[in-house]
Amino acid sequence: MACAFIDYLCWLNIYYVLSDSIVLIPTYNEKENIEKIIRKVFSLPHNFHILIIDDGSPDGTADIVKSLTTEFQGKLHIEERKGKLGLGTAYVHGFKWALARSYFYIFEMDADFSHNPDDLTRLRQACLKGADVAIGSRYVKGVNVVNWPMSRVLMSYFASMYVRFITRINIQDATAGFKCYKRTVLETINIDRIKFVGYAFQIEMKFTAILHGFKVVEVPIIFTDRTEGTSKMSTRIFREAFLGVIQMKVNSLFRDYPKAKAI
Repeated sequence: MACAFIDYLCWLNIYYVLSDSIVLIPTYNEKENIEKIIRKVFSLPHNFHILIIDDGSPDGTADIVKSLTTEFQGKLHIEERKGKLGLGTAYVHGFKWALARSYFYIFEMDADFSHNPDDLTRLRQACLKGADVAIGSRYVKGVNVVNWPMSRVLMSYFASMYVRFITRINIQDATAGFKCYKRTVLETINIDRIKFVGYAFQIEMKFTAILHGFKVVEVPIIFTDRTEGTSKMSTRIFREAFLGVIQMKVNSLFRDYPKAKAI
């Protein structure tokens, strides 16, 4: 009886430590949100793991995460980088970290609750049903954005129209940053060749996945602007995206994109 109980405890430990899904959350000055988002993800029915990629937040975000790693041992991880190096490089760092381990579903998500953690399950389900990349889309069914000024809604919406016009990819929310990738996508894409760091990074990843022949599916979500902390958006990021889309399209004409292997 005692042996059976010990075996059960070992099984529980393995179940809660091992996972097929990792949520990558880049952070810079997110002390108001970080503990709440971590606890919310870990409250979900599926056993998600989390990797925080912190860019030297001076507000102590990393310290909060590290204080929680004992409570969530084996499930919560943190990579600290020196200085604010950009969203795109943070995700590439996280992709490499996840690929060095056994995760099959690799997610991108913001720390500020603009992406509803409950939708992680829906993105994963879309990949289980055949998608290679599942996008949490604000625009696939109308415009589903809460608390944004109309000027920003229009800028984001027409940015996606602009991307479709230049690249000819049929994605309604081209700048979306809430996504689930199957492992094979990131193994096939040469992520070291992904150039951009802001909005253009999100566009480039989708564009590249499609050119490789992967199936990209949009899952409708409601996007709610942050209520705590400070937005990292800037005119420089939008400018990079505007010019970067043209550069991406031109560069794609001179590159080979090996087609994805069926799995």
